[in-house]
Amino acid sequence: MTTRNDPISEVPRSVSAIDWERWSPVDRCTLLFVVRGGEVLLIRKKRGLGAGKVNGPGGRIEPGETPLEGAVREVQEETGCTPLDPVEHGELSFQFVDGYSTHVFVFRSLDCEGPIHETDEAQPLWTRLGGIPYDEMWADDVIWLPILLRGGRFKGRFVFDGDTMLDHVFSLEE
Repeated sequence: MTTRNDPISEVPRSVSAIDWERWSPVDRCTLLFVVRGGEVLLIRKKRGLGAGKVNGPGGRIEPGETPLEGAVREVQEETGCTPLDPVEHGELSFQFVDGYSTHVFVFRSLDCEGPIHETDEAQPLWTRLGGIPYDEMWADDVIWLPILLRGGRFKGRFVFDGDTMLDHVFSLEE
């Protein structure tokens, strides 16, 4: 599979056009959603991929970190709070037609400690579960976020052209 630095000979525009056995992401990343008291901690990203969008706290896994360690660090850096006892609930693979790709480990925590505050990276938002602004989020979020919020497990593969989702395959896990 192509990476950001490789020339793109054939741009993948569907999940089936990708050899997932040989696919290797440019980045390994995390998302971690703190869910408590009928609310979920979201952020409005200020920079990087998805700047301006609402999402869960997360980002790249640093060398030597486990996905769990990266997820906790990213929540601390982006919101100021520390998630308690996070549990992995899913994995998402994203291929962009420009060649960028990422594999994302998705976690849920049922509480956190410490106050939240705005950072250089994000504006934290406690959001009622019934008021999640899906129209301000990535197009795939509406597929898997409700499952995560209910405590379900999942896997998904997605192809995007910029902000537009072109194709996806999604499954629930036991």
